[in-house]
Amino acid sequence: MKKIIIISLLLTIFSNFIMAQPIKLSTSTSANTEQQIENNPLIQNWNNKFNAPPFNSIKESFYLPAVKYAINLAKKEIDVISQNKEKPTFENTIQALDLSGEKLEEICAIFFNLYECSNSPEMQQLAPKISAMVTDYENEVYQNAILFKKVNKIYEGNKSKLTESQERLIQKVYLSFVNHGATLSDDDKNKFNSICQELNKQTIEFSKNVLESTNSFFQLFPNEDELKGMPKSLLDVAINRAKEKNMKGFYFDLSAPSYSAIMKYAENRDIRQNFYLHYNRRGRDEFENSEIITSILSLRLQMAKLLGYENYAQFVLQESMAKNPENVYSLLDQLATAALPLAKEEISELTQFAIKNGFPDNTLQKWDVSFYIEKMKNERFTISEDELKPYFQLENVIQGVFQLSTNLFHLDFKENKKVDVYHPDVKVYEVYQNKKFQGLLYLDFFPRESKRSGAWMTTFREQYRDEKGNDVRPIVSLVMNFSPSTPGNPSLLTYSEVKTFLHEFGHSLHALLSDVDYKSLSCTNVPRDFVEFPSQLMENWASDPTFLKSFAYHYESGKPLDKSIINKLQESENFMAAYYFCRQLSFGYSDLAWHTLTQNIKKEDLMIIENEAIQKIAILPEVDDELICTAFSHIFSGGYAAGYYSYKWSEVLAADAFSLFEEKGSYNRNVAESYLDNILSKGNSLELDNQYVKFRGRKASPDALLKKNGLSK
Repeated sequence: MKKIIIISLLLTIFSNFIMAQPIKLSTSTSANTEQQIENNPLIQNWNNKFNAPPFNSIKESFYLPAVKYAINLAKKEIDVISQNKEKPTFENTIQALDLSGEKLEEICAIFFNLYECSNSPEMQQLAPKISAMVTDYENEVYQNAILFKKVNKIYEGNKSKLTESQERLIQKVYLSFVNHGATLSDDDKNKFNSICQELNKQTIEFSKNVLESTNSFFQLFPNEDELKGMPKSLLDVAINRAKEKNMKGFYFDLSAPSYSAIMKYAENRDIRQNFYLHYNRRGRDEFENSEIITSILSLRLQMAKLLGYENYAQFVLQESMAKNPENVYSLLDQLATAALPLAKEEISELTQFAIKNGFPDNTLQKWDVSFYIEKMKNERFTISEDELKPYFQLENVIQGVFQLSTNLFHLDFKENKKVDVYHPDVKVYEVYQNKKFQGLLYLDFFPRESKRSGAWMTTFREQYRDEKGNDVRPIVSLVMNFSPSTPGNPSLLTYSEVKTFLHEFGHSLHALLSDVDYKSLSCTNVPRDFVEFPSQLMENWASDPTFLKSFAYHYESGKPLDKSIINKLQESENFMAAYYFCRQLSFGYSDLAWHTLTQNIKKEDLMIIENEAIQKIAILPEVDDELICTAFSHIFSGGYAAGYYSYKWSEVLAADAFSLFEEKGSYNRNVAESYLDNILSKGNSLELDNQYVKFRGRKASPDALLKKNGLSK
């Protein structure tokens, strides 16, 4: 059985969960249930050219009976494996487990992916119910004593005739059983299962509180007087937001684009301070998260100790590249030593710039930094996002990114308007490499009320080879929140959005170019601290002149992006890099502080622990009563608990890898093919450190990352 959703990732689903009003789900007789199954497209085979989800035929009422049916079907498949009287082998046990539960995987992929990007009150009601059913099913499978006995016999047996990929799958399956409590006593298994369900409830509640706390604050400005410094394009957005809510004026709230606009452009310092304090005190109002955090930490610690670990970080990191908390701290400390002195110099220089431009104090506060960074950047490099946007028309950026992948990996993209989509905005492309079909790529670019914020890559199906050896190709989706077109104007991206597109496209390449045998080892089923490597690598082409010249034309005049502007873009890449570097490290230190605890804490301890964790990397003055953890969704309602460091770990790999492209040429086919052969196509089927050495010729070093960010010579 390919693990459908591991416990930590299961909780990611609820990062923006809204507790809707109760909705009565229909009940049915046995006859009605049979009819539902017979007419349910989620259950039937998808008889179309690419075996793609039949989105146009799916109704929300289909999900629950389909999941129940699929779980029962999966259980029967598990029974066949566990009751097999033949000697346990890789094929009849490990591989059979990897292939089992396919229908359940398909249904869950559709439901939870659409939950994130095409949501509804009905789906919000269904989500916790379905996730609880899946969690119970997984725990039942992994705690099956007969099945584990078979797995353990293969794990401890002679593997001399197996491939490295098969050995890795055995290791992965074995650890999945152990990490789900297979070796525990019956009493401890019951405790483990109770912890899983309670963690589900607590993380959902945490996420709900963050969302409601975020949504509880807004400010309506009646005119532009208090919004001096705000660009017209952002004022237009604020006017439209107000109209959508039947208000008149300029509407700003704590959602990412709106909050960012205030912090970057509002010249009124009191407004910036007010927004900053509300944003960084979320989860501490009527939507209180402090008690929930202590409960989540306690439950995670209980789980870890039940499984034989001293703390939760040890449990999480066992399958990571870092291996243990000590190695994580070693990397963070090394990066902090390089970045902190330069970050302090940057803030000192920024303070002098602010004073020169009328700042009434001698010390910048946290609500001042983004504002003066934006001003100083515009003055130093004389480029702004508004000036660049006309060169980044979405349709042209798409073609530029496609052409980049053609140049590097021989890929071709053919739009298909006949494949079902879950929303009219979505476009679908068939992807080919040297005329061989690689998979389907769905592109979903624009925001809507049913979609959560942010950008991500996901899959409706991952690549693997079935029991007959057929290569099953993936179905991949990129989901963004870019500004849509308006009457008279196309969709125009900011430079940072172009980088976001490249980042997510790097994830999609990891999925589309996968070429492995087993589901559990394919695509992006790699450790958390490796998964961001391909995505961060692709960002390096954002300021590449050849890449920009291929598509960056002014949407009205057709004029190409001037070489001088490209030079300024490259020069500005490292602006305030040390400051941002340290900010990211502070989140990593904070995350580790919570998850290396060895005893329970009280809510009164939260501020003390957080302040101690980030003090070693602190640059700006502390803010009274500020507590970031109460809205730290990545680690308390997402899949990054004890894993936030992974952004930097993967960034080390990406910078080190791109240094080879820089050495040989950013479009060097030999380097690109080696990267494809050793990294993108292999998933998690081979030992990752060894594969990196095959590509790079040596182990990764932080030197390239430090140099890239201007933190070393």
